Amino acid sequence: MDIRIEQADQATLDELQTWRYPAPYDFYDGDADPILNPERFFGARDAAGELVGFYYFEPKPPDLDYGLGLRPDLTGLGLGLDFFRIGLAFVHQRYRPGQVFLHVAEFNERARLVYERAGFRVVSSHVRSFEKFGDVVFLTMAEEV
Repeated sequence: MDIRIEQADQATLDELQTWRYPAPYDFYDGDADPILNPERFFGARDAAGELVGFYYFEPKPPDLDYGLGLRPDLTGLGLGLDFFRIGLAFVHQRYRPGQVFLHVAEFNERARLVYERAGFRVVSSHVRSFEKFGDVVFLTMAEEV
């Protein structure tokens, strides 16, 4: 996968808001939650300049929380591991965190499996409540160092 990672501009953020995933992944629809910290978002563009995904990086010195998403039509095609690793390499090069963490909804087994294949392990869980979805269990995963 050949992609360019760049700071998300308003057009990128607006496009992310239009993304719709099939159930049960509609939990990740672009307008499910408002974008609170736009400076933490980065667009991932292919060689043609098309937005193929996004990354979210939240420094929590000395560590960092890592989030990401592929465009809905690109999910389930076996691209997740490469996409994840590209973002992870960017994290380590740009931020140099002590450890990288991520949070994934427990029901999202396909994402969790990608993260495990990339060397992340579940270290804890927590529950968040959403008006639209109710209580959702999240797994916190950490990169094995």
